[in-house]
Amino acid sequence: MAPLAEILRPTTLDGYIGQQHLVGKGAVLRTLIDSGRIPSMILWGPPGIGKTTLASIISNTLQRPFYTLSAISSGVKEVREVIDKAKSEEGSILFIDEIHRFPRASRTPCWVPWSVALLP
Repeated sequence: MAPLAEILRPTTLDGYIGQQHLVGKGAVLRTLIDSGRIPSMILWGPPGIGKTTLASIISNTLQRPFYTLSAISSGVKEVREVIDKAKSEEGSILFIDEIHRFPRASRTPCWVPWSVALLP
């Protein structure tokens, strides 16, 4: 069975609570998502404010391949493998949780076109 947080996680922007200045009707991120054109971005904030949920909603809304990794349990090798796979799937989204935990030398700019990164 899935964790309770996964079961209760909203799946649409209309069900997302908070950050209305970004995802409310007519807001900048909502407009980008509705147009199907999202930029590379870094989501930053304390635990529990919905960064993971927002990334999941973006991928669900746009119906794009979605890859998620955690910098705590993944290394550069896993990131490169996902990027190689994503290159063959147009519009793929790579979501890296806790990206700040990668060593600075491992934070390569080549990840940026495929990533929605999470900072604490």
